[in-house]
Amino acid sequence: MKMKTAQFRVRPGEKVKLSKRPTKVEPFYKSKPHYRQLLDERVVQLRELQDRLYASNMHSVLFIFQAMDAAGKDGAIKHVMSGLNPQGCQVFSFKHPSSEELDHDFLWRAVRALPERGRIGIFNRSYYEEVLVVRVHPEILRAQNLPDLPSDNDKVWKGRFRSIGELEAHLARNGTCVVKFFLHVSKEEQRKRFLERIDDPAKNWKFVRSDIVERGYWKAYAEAYEEAMAATSTKESPWYVVPADDKQNARLIVSRIVLDTLADMKLAYPKVDDKQRKELAGFRKQLK
Repeated sequence: MKMKTAQFRVRPGEKVKLSKRPTKVEPFYKSKPHYRQLLDERVVQLRELQDRLYASNMHSVLFIFQAMDAAGKDGAIKHVMSGLNPQGCQVFSFKHPSSEELDHDFLWRAVRALPERGRIGIFNRSYYEEVLVVRVHPEILRAQNLPDLPSDNDKVWKGRFRSIGELEAHLARNGTCVVKFFLHVSKEEQRKRFLERIDDPAKNWKFVRSDIVERGYWKAYAEAYEEAMAATSTKESPWYVVPADDKQNARLIVSRIVLDTLADMKLAYPKVDDKQRKELAGFRKQLK
């Protein structure tokens, strides 16, 4: 089955309804060995494109991963990005903000972690948490010491959507391509994965009490994601809703989108002019 990633993309201005989007689609692989073969081939292609990105030193790429708990963000990052050169890749996981981070605007800690030119940045969660978890738990917002906090929180979210949109537009104008993934897992599949974490001693460490607490806010999180994606998916900085009930299929979808993103950038190695060629010929003669 040929993959058309456009089906997973959120079009600019589209009203997002997660209940209408699948959490599972027909597999793009025939067997586990076929899955490994496809992923390995894409990792090799990704390594080549990363090398061009690094050599040209003109652009950077930021991949943002967001999801409900147990949707497979860590696994997708691990498997899809496994072949990248660590020198040209930067991965950040955003947890609860520190006191220093809370003393700045909500974008500050993420802006500090943006990828440099020639590099690929990966955010495991991101500044979008400020319109997701903070929206679901408004008490966090009240603890952020914001000046002139409006009584209507909707004004806060709309303001933050605007700030996010302006940041991503600014990044696009300055050579940073931002692509955002929402790994779309069903509530039933999440339940199975939580049970697996409890039943498998090797995975006990992954399970925390807050997982069950946050699961109780499923509907609120879904609505927050829907509005965030509808407000911030643009041609330059799109959102992709990736069906994630099948982890392997999700990784293949993510890998295809990653490759297409880099391929569309028309990356090339720096050109050498006649003067540089003459210098290289001279160096070669000395070395011989």
